Amino acid sequence: MEKLVGNAIFGQSGGPTAVINSSAAGVIITALQQEGVIEKVYGAAHGIVGMLNEEFFDMAEEDMKELELLKTTPSSMLGSCRYKLANADEDDTDYKRLLEVFKKYNIRYFFYNGGNDSMDTCNKVSKYMQKVGYDCRVMGVPKTIDNDLYGTDHCPGFSSAAKYIATSCMEIYQDGRVYNTGQVVIVEIMGRNAGWLAAAAGLAAYAGSGPDFIYLPEVSFDLEKVFADIKQRYEEAGNCIIAVSEGVTDADGKYLPELIGTVKTDAFGHKQMGGTAQVIADYIADRMDVKIRHIELSLLQRAAAHYASKSDVEEAFMAGKLAVEKAVEGYTDYMIGFERKSNDPYECEYILVPLEKVANTEKMVPREWINEAGNGIEQGYIDYCLPLIQEVSSTPTENGLPRYARLKKVLAKKD
Repeated sequence: MEKLVGNAIFGQSGGPTAVINSSAAGVIITALQQEGVIEKVYGAAHGIVGMLNEEFFDMAEEDMKELELLKTTPSSMLGSCRYKLANADEDDTDYKRLLEVFKKYNIRYFFYNGGNDSMDTCNKVSKYMQKVGYDCRVMGVPKTIDNDLYGTDHCPGFSSAAKYIATSCMEIYQDGRVYNTGQVVIVEIMGRNAGWLAAAAGLAAYAGSGPDFIYLPEVSFDLEKVFADIKQRYEEAGNCIIAVSEGVTDADGKYLPELIGTVKTDAFGHKQMGGTAQVIADYIADRMDVKIRHIELSLLQRAAAHYASKSDVEEAFMAGKLAVEKAVEGYTDYMIGFERKSNDPYECEYILVPLEKVANTEKMVPREWINEAGNGIEQGYIDYCLPLIQEVSSTPTENGLPRYARLKKVLAKKD
C-alpha cells in the first residue's frame, strides 16, 4: 500500500467511560510516533463538532507524562458531543465543511472514538471522503459501557462499569440488612435498549450478595408481575432488592417514565433515560406499607476509574494504538474489535470490523442468558463477564487522591 503522508485528527463522542481516555492515549501517543507518515496530531474539541468549528488541539504540545496519565483518567478529556450528521445524499453541508477543514489542515487520518452513533458518524465521513476522492483513512475506536456494538465480543468501558455495578450491588446488599426493619431497594442501572450493564448485577448475586431480581430491556416489563415478585420476596425474607435497566419497556414498547410524562430526546432521536426506579418505587408505595429506597447509579457507574478493570484499560489503549497502526498500513473504513479465544486463561484477539456493519446496529443480551421468568441472569452471562473483571487497574495518586492527566490543550494553528 502506498504511504500516505499527512496529519491526523482524533475525536471522542457519546457518553464518557472510565477508559475512553486510555483509547485517546493509544491513538495520540502512537500517532505522534509515526515519523515521516503522520506529521501532526490534532485532538478535536467535542468530537465532530470541534472539527466542524475548526477547534482542535495540537497534541505535540502536550507533555508525554500527561499523555501517559490519560490511561487512568476517566471521562472524555478532549470533550464529547452528541451530534448527528445528516445523510450526505440529503444534506451534504457538514460534509463539505469537513472536507474544507481536512484540506486546510492536510488531515489524512481520521480516528473517532465512540459507540453506535459515533460509528455511524465515522462510517458516513469515510464514505463521503471516498465518494469525493479525498484520500483519508478512517478508523473507528470502540467505546460504550452499554456493550452493544456489533461485531465485537465486548466494548472498552463495559468491563469497568460492570465491575463497579456488581461491587456496588454487593455493598447495597450489605447495607440493606443492618436494621431490624425491612425495606425494598430498587437499583436503576444504565442501558437504553440492551441489558448488558444491568445484567452485571447478576455477578453480585452469583457472589451471594446481590439483587433478588434483575430486569433487562430484552424482556417486556410488566409492573404488576414485578410487584408480585417483590411482594412475595419481601413477605418471605423481610427485604427485597431489585436491579433494573433504565431502558425496560412495557408490552407496548413504552419506557416506564413515559407512563407518567413526556420523555425528551437527544440529537439522534434517542429518548433520554432516567426515572425508571422512581416509577417502580411510586407503584410499590401505593400498594405496600414498606420502606422503599430507589438508587440511580447514574454517572458514577460509567466514570469509576478508581475501580476500573485492568484488562479494560489495557484493551482500550490497544484499540487506539492498533487503529493508528492499521491506518498507517493502509487500512480504512474499519472499527477495531475483539474476538475472544479463551475464558481460562482470558485471551482476546484484535480484529477489524467493517464500519458499515457496526453503524447503528445494537447487540442484545442473548435470551438464553436470561432466566425463563425474565427476572434473573443465567450462568452463560456469568461465564461471559467474569473473565473481564478479574483485576483492578492501578491509578497513580497524589496526596492520597487520583492523579489525573492535565492537558494544556493548545489550539492548533494553520501553517
